[in-house]
Amino acid sequence: MRNHRLVMAGTTLLAATLALSACGSRTESTPGGTSDDTKTAKIGVIAPLSGDLSALGLGIKNSVDLAIKQANEAKAIPGWTLELDAQDDQATPDVGKNAATKLAGDDEVVGVVGTLNSSVSQSVQPVLSSAKITQVSPANTGTSLTQGPDPSNPKRSYPNYFRTCTNDAIQGPFAARYLYETAGLKKVATIHDKKAYGQGLVEAFTAEFKKLGGEVVAAETINPEDKDFSTVITKVKGSSPEAIYYGGEFPQSGPLSQQAKAAGLKVPLMGGDGMYTPNYIKLAGKTAESDLATSVGAPTEKLASAKAFVDAYSAAGYKDPYEAYGAYSYDAANAIINALKVSLPKAADAKSARQPTVDAMAQVSFDGATGKVAFDEFGDTTTKVLTTYKVVDGKWVADETEEFK
Repeated sequence: MRNHRLVMAGTTLLAATLALSACGSRTESTPGGTSDDTKTAKIGVIAPLSGDLSALGLGIKNSVDLAIKQANEAKAIPGWTLELDAQDDQATPDVGKNAATKLAGDDEVVGVVGTLNSSVSQSVQPVLSSAKITQVSPANTGTSLTQGPDPSNPKRSYPNYFRTCTNDAIQGPFAARYLYETAGLKKVATIHDKKAYGQGLVEAFTAEFKKLGGEVVAAETINPEDKDFSTVITKVKGSSPEAIYYGGEFPQSGPLSQQAKAAGLKVPLMGGDGMYTPNYIKLAGKTAESDLATSVGAPTEKLASAKAFVDAYSAAGYKDPYEAYGAYSYDAANAIINALKVSLPKAADAKSARQPTVDAMAQVSFDGATGKVAFDEFGDTTTKVLTTYKVVDGKWVADETEEFK
């Protein structure tokens, strides 16, 4: 009887041990189609997934998703599975801050790609920084995000923040040189939407345009929610500019261009990367011909380095195009993944890998879809190539691609 009880007790103990063992491991089917005992680390996305700017935000999300799926398929980090956690910031600072807070509260989140808007990033940065979560933006161009509020005394704002796109200190002057030197225009009016991105872009443009010898004949602002631009158009028209330089995004600049032309102000409207999307042309209509926009890097479809990304994105079957920031989002995600290859193998869990991931980012350097991906002492990209696009026959056409010097 005693032996029988011992056998039963041993059997019960064995069953309990196996049950506990099963609870302690994580066997799951990865996005790459394999099934392994793995730990999970998440890469978040904070971008506008709804609203006026959702086309750009969905391109960001899908491109990060592609990078994660490829990393899992290649088993880039043995013992670890990566997952995407995409949050909608609605292009609004407060909503973006809430999204960052949610991601920071998830112990499995080790990195975030985003945001689209510089103004949203101003709210997101301190949240992710306090949680020691790496942030890489494919689209923020506000100079202060990396170099602080004083351009004459640049100081890194947050050690966890990086970006794969050039900043306004480069994009604004690049546009000014194009209008003054290439287009030969000497009198320009400026308009911005009072947001961090638009204001910073106009300030950088204005300084360079005046330095070159150009004249800013009017400097006006609008509100981001405005639909009727007749008042500002009347003010600008009276100054007889040869072009309008706009700081802001396509939901406002498209109608602004259309209304300006209808009011007889038939001069080209130029803006930054926030305008470079087919949606701008849809909103501006037929009168968008000869309007201009600068955007980061060389045209994605013409880059040999981006061919694999473009082909893989197409093959993945995403219903939304990768848009202006797709390749930069893909490179941002892969920059984080490259840092995770260093930090995760030594980590007991994802949360403990957060600071080591930030540390590893400084050494990240690889050939990405957009070209060489690496960061300077401020977290800015070391690549300074930009392109000026012109609307020709209802489409954006690359007019000039150069490295800014």
